[in-house]
Amino acid sequence: MRPADIRQELPPLLRLAAPLIAGELGWVSMSVVDTSMVGRLPHSAVPMAAAALAQVIFNTFAFGVGGVLLGLDTLISQAFGAREIHSANRWLLHGIVLALGLGLLLLGVFAFGPAVLSRMPVDRRVLAQAVPALYGLDWGVVPLLLYFTLRRYLQAAHHAKPIAFALISANLVNFAGDWLLIYGHHWTIAGHTLAIPAWQVVGSAWATSFARLYLMAVLVVAIWLADRRHSYGLLAAVRSHTSRRIELQHLRQLFRLGAPAGAQIFVEIAVFATVTSLIATLGALPLAGHEVALQLASTTFMVPYAISSATAVRVGHALGRVQTGHAHPRIASAAGWSGILAGAAFMLLAAVTFLTIPARLSRIFTPDHGVIAAAVPLILIAAGFQFFDGIQTTVTGALRGAGNTTAAFYTHLICYWVAGLPLGMLLCFHLHLGAAGLWLGLMTALIGAAFALLTVWRRTTNRLASTT
Repeated sequence: MRPADIRQELPPLLRLAAPLIAGELGWVSMSVVDTSMVGRLPHSAVPMAAAALAQVIFNTFAFGVGGVLLGLDTLISQAFGAREIHSANRWLLHGIVLALGLGLLLLGVFAFGPAVLSRMPVDRRVLAQAVPALYGLDWGVVPLLLYFTLRRYLQAAHHAKPIAFALISANLVNFAGDWLLIYGHHWTIAGHTLAIPAWQVVGSAWATSFARLYLMAVLVVAIWLADRRHSYGLLAAVRSHTSRRIELQHLRQLFRLGAPAGAQIFVEIAVFATVTSLIATLGALPLAGHEVALQLASTTFMVPYAISSATAVRVGHALGRVQTGHAHPRIASAAGWSGILAGAAFMLLAAVTFLTIPARLSRIFTPDHGVIAAAVPLILIAAGFQFFDGIQTTVTGALRGAGNTTAAFYTHLICYWVAGLPLGMLLCFHLHLGAAGLWLGLMTALIGAAFALLTVWRRTTNRLASTT
């Protein structure tokens, strides 16, 4: 790695990452708005706890299974980098088929969700709202997976602005749905009363599903416009019987590449779901405080996550050019290190913010003093792992661009489930630190993952250098 290469690579990386960052912040802001509006309901600890439980169960399976589609980052990016547009179009079509199949699988899995939730040792008041909320979220799973697929194609083609527009404008759809469905309203028109009941947490879940349907529709239009403007030949490929033929070997290749990435996401999200479930046994108030801290940590996480996506694309493009003899291997290395440095720098700023104004940040979500008091200690712990979370996320993107989707899976499996979660449970239940103990376990896992993945990326860059 040479500083000159980093200076050359950083500007195009940030240009690609900027709209993705705006888009990811738009994505997470839907959840922030949901939590904030639910947090304004009477006795907010219970509805906030219900929303947290439903969302974490849905996210664990939807994002874990949907993570298989991240294999498209490698395949489509390298195809565009090698200027094999026909191949990129074929991978998109196979991704759509796989997304539909995974969506149907998830709908079958979610059919058992209410039965599982109702048997958890959690406050019955919380479960009474969490079960129907999970049902409302279920109906957005197929549009969500199709959005994941379409997004991979657009960002690989460096069309990130439509993604940002879709996610930012989806917030208006989500906000309108929340306003209509959470609180309830009635109007008198020409002597007739039109009433919308207050569905509270359930209304928030349905608003989220409507927003995800909107996201998918916007990206369909964006790809159609990009195809017309840049002549990618995608529509022609759809019309061609030969080009639209779905081959099992392509689906298997996509699944083999994407499965470790999906497993890594599942392992990471599942540990947060487990922590949420364990905190739920402590009562509604600790769970509501956990939800506030988790929303803040998720919001800052989206910036390095977007940088990670851009890093995967830039590394994939560079390797595609290397394969055709149009680039030096160190350019791929520089793309990865640029993303890692950018993600770590942002998260360092986030850590300082968390340490400085934790109570003020909590008030964004609720005016309830009890919930705020429960959230502040967790926000301070989150400050301790921000920097390392930024590193491990961006390294994962760099490795994915290089075609390595297994290292992050094994790293997270060991760091979270073998080390972090057992330590957190010991601190929570045996040393009586409560929710803070579980969060300390998460912090330990993230620090370990950052160092382990940095070692893997360093070895990858050495291997690239040896090819010169």
